[in-house]
Amino acid sequence: NYVSLSFQKLSIRAAAFFKKNYLFMTMSSSSVDEDISAKRRRRNPAQLYSSYLSGSSYDAKLAEEEERLIAQAIANSRIDNRRDDEWLEKNVPFGPTFYPTVEDFRGDPLEYLEKVKHEAVKYGICKIVPPKGWDPPFSVNVDCEKRFQTKDQSIHRLQEGISFGDGTEYTIKEYQRMASDWSKAWRDQHYNALHQVEQLEVKPSVTAESIDEGTAGTEDDSRDTTDYSKNEVTATSAAPSDTHHCSESNVSVSGDAHGQNETCSRQKLKPLMTPANLEYDYWDIVETQRYEIDVDYGNDVDTASAFGSGFPISERGRSVNSSNFQCSQDELPEPEFGTEEYYKETFWNLNNIPNSKTSVLRHVKVGINGINVPWLYFGALFSTFCWHTEDNYMYSINYHHRGAPKQWYGVPGTKEDADGVERVFKNYLSLKLRDVPDLIHHITTSFSPRVLKQEGVRVCKILQNAGEFIVTFPRAFHGGFSLGPNVGEAVNFASHDWLQHGVDANERYRTFARPSVFSHDRLVYTIAHHIEELLTPDICKSLAQELSRLMGEELLMRTKLLKAGVRDVSKEVELPANKLDALDEESADYDDKRLCHSCKHICFFSAVACECSESKVSCLRHSHYMCRCTTKRKYLLIWTTEDEMKETLARVEMRGEQLEKVSKSVSQSSCGVTSNHGSTDGASGSSGDLLHHQTYVVPVEPICPLETEVPALVTSDTSTCD
Repeated sequence: NYVSLSFQKLSIRAAAFFKKNYLFMTMSSSSVDEDISAKRRRRNPAQLYSSYLSGSSYDAKLAEEEERLIAQAIANSRIDNRRDDEWLEKNVPFGPTFYPTVEDFRGDPLEYLEKVKHEAVKYGICKIVPPKGWDPPFSVNVDCEKRFQTKDQSIHRLQEGISFGDGTEYTIKEYQRMASDWSKAWRDQHYNALHQVEQLEVKPSVTAESIDEGTAGTEDDSRDTTDYSKNEVTATSAAPSDTHHCSESNVSVSGDAHGQNETCSRQKLKPLMTPANLEYDYWDIVETQRYEIDVDYGNDVDTASAFGSGFPISERGRSVNSSNFQCSQDELPEPEFGTEEYYKETFWNLNNIPNSKTSVLRHVKVGINGINVPWLYFGALFSTFCWHTEDNYMYSINYHHRGAPKQWYGVPGTKEDADGVERVFKNYLSLKLRDVPDLIHHITTSFSPRVLKQEGVRVCKILQNAGEFIVTFPRAFHGGFSLGPNVGEAVNFASHDWLQHGVDANERYRTFARPSVFSHDRLVYTIAHHIEELLTPDICKSLAQELSRLMGEELLMRTKLLKAGVRDVSKEVELPANKLDALDEESADYDDKRLCHSCKHICFFSAVACECSESKVSCLRHSHYMCRCTTKRKYLLIWTTEDEMKETLARVEMRGEQLEKVSKSVSQSSCGVTSNHGSTDGASGSSGDLLHHQTYVVPVEPICPLETEVPALVTSDTSTCD
């Protein structure tokens, strides 16, 4: 009777909570609820260093010891009190730069990347310079009165792993004024203004003749097409002082007499504010803490808001932000390169690239900020994007719209190099990691390439100018900083060769109990249900391997749990079937409500629940962590049957066999994590970066006219940045 009543109660509860596509009324963790309500935003809420200690069981003595060890680690990172001015130039090579043709820019960016991937993947990062004639309209609403939140970055403490506090809120023009004033203050404080003016008159240009041969593209297209004259550089003189504070720009700087004297001495040798000199200044601050500098960084600004994207929005439904999204008109001919319609519809437009014909993210129909909806980044001198990999180890693409260059660093996406970066974190921040195990995912820590090199990590660098793209590869750590006022935009994408990297990321997130931005299992099965888009035998083979792995673990764990006494109620309770046509808003909301209580994995195929709670489920791996109840009180909820899994795998294998028959040659091998070894010296197209890095005077002006500089308008058009 007890068993009968229990099943009766169970059926009523399950029907109420699961059949209506609403698994739980409450979440088991407030932090997870906060993360989900923000539509899986990538950044964790800011948490100051002191809050970790105040909420922990450490006593005051242990807290002091941790501070002491961190201070010691910072002291060690100063490289034994001796820093070579030219170390970065001698020991950190430039990554590859590629010059696609106009024809390449008429096609799919992922197809072009497939051509250059064999070289670029060795560096983890590459630069793409558009062909002559590329000139997209700058579509950011610079007159928007809305303010965006910034992060207050203490540049001199970036090696300590502390989270960033909230900075000042700005309109776009307020931020530009702050960033410009801050750059001018640093220039006037540390560089010879007269030399800046002289350099403007003789500034060398980077031409086709100065570029390495052998880059992708034709000879006519292998050139630096960036119009640096868009950012006029002016120079003014200022009386030197040991300490200054830019009150209007919310940037504070202080330094001792020794640091000032050394800087002045160095200026006599290198008086120009070039990227190379600013790179030295930056790492001097980070490694030696000679100056205490706080900068506001406008990162992760939503392009779906009033600010808009830097690119125009597609009218063919190619962007999540398009009013007619999911009504794609791919049957229409592609617009001509350089036309107004081209910039709206090209997949080189960052709003469109996640939904390109060969990107698996095209199956994600819900907008996820920073994933398939681009983010804007407003940078100022020394504002930093710290070492990190992309969510789910995806590809990323960053476009520099306007302003001063950005200095990027990249690490190959091999296991050896990725482990080396993590080893640096453990060596310098071991106690911090004990409190915050996933610190490396918080994007708040920067170590010098010098430190990474000491651990055997291969590092390269790239200078990104206005009008250029940066692409990062799966699992490739990357970071960098801005050299002055600028605005960029970034988004993710993923080709079919990303699948294995997605598996690795998913497993890693489970070890940290870190929610994923979307269900890896759902995306894999959604791809498998669009077999007409699987175009090569290799793609089918890699997908079939992942389907087989998922099915093997799932069926094995089900068998073990049922033998242990967990009940199968699939015959008593009919759950809503998983939608496999696309990952849409409804599917994403449903997935958010079936996170494993222990590892935060989305339970896509099945889950374990218990009679003791209506708000908890567990993945099959961690049901024993969910509660202390006996297995007799637990039951198995199944959304995908064994027959469905086998049928899906069989369809993909059959598709692969069909493609194998009609294709005599196998496509190029995918981007594997074990095949990326090799020298990172002598990258294609790197000589242009090297010359520009050493000679170009960095602009300090804002990216658009400010209110005092706006000319009188003769029409109703209020835009000032066309």
